[in-house]
Amino acid sequence: MATVREIVTILDTAYPQWLAEDWDAVGLTCGRLDAEVDTVLLAVDPLPGVVDEAIACGAQLIVTHHPLFLRGVHDVAFTNAKGEVVTRCIENHIALFSAHTNADHACPGVSDALAEALGLGDLRPLVPDARDSSRGTGRVGSLAAPMTLEAFGLHVATVLPATAHGVRIAGDLDSQVRTVAVCGGAGDSFLGAAASAADVYVTSDLRHHRAQDHLVDGGCALVDVAHWASEWPWLRQAASVIDGTVRTVVSTTPTDPWTAHLGSTS
Repeated sequence: MATVREIVTILDTAYPQWLAEDWDAVGLTCGRLDAEVDTVLLAVDPLPGVVDEAIACGAQLIVTHHPLFLRGVHDVAFTNAKGEVVTRCIENHIALFSAHTNADHACPGVSDALAEALGLGDLRPLVPDARDSSRGTGRVGSLAAPMTLEAFGLHVATVLPATAHGVRIAGDLDSQVRTVAVCGGAGDSFLGAAASAADVYVTSDLRHHRAQDHLVDGGCALVDVAHWASEWPWLRQAASVIDGTVRTVVSTTPTDPWTAHLGSTS
């Protein structure tokens, strides 16, 4: 039996809070640091369904990638989803902790987990941190052998959780890809870095004009996946950080907001 404080210390060592962006809100959201923990549930999003799952598996701590609050609130009443999460966590003696942009920038972190899920080797940061070049945003790595963009897209669809969003591809499907850039979560801010570093860039939430300009300017091929799916591999990584201290359960609750994809031309 460990305490919340002990688990938080382990996670803060792996994903230091000083790596988080200034606007972020990471760390313990609710719960007692001295509370005992024997089971931790790891999930991407702190939603009511995840609290249901924590109660069902007997978890005393939920670790999520996305924080519950990124803006100021005036109440945590049981009148909306965020208030419900806080209230039910407190009622069921469950602590809630998040590692967000600090986990994005850590080494290993969110993008390492995505890269490893895709089978990439020789990883390096896509955008190195100015303070420590071994850390940074995104990763660039190599496939064991070249494959066509179409085959690579199918590979991505196979290794990541299935979603209604699916896997969208921009580029010549017959082109060969070997060097791959990845960024877990929203990554269109790093299209410029990916253009000069890789044959294809795998990320989420690519916007129309940013992607269009990137391609017209001769940038690399693009593979756009669901935000939730791109960050889900990190849960196993984070679980491995605390395995042996407590029992860990990786959430099977899909928290991707999209439920259908109609009218595909593929």
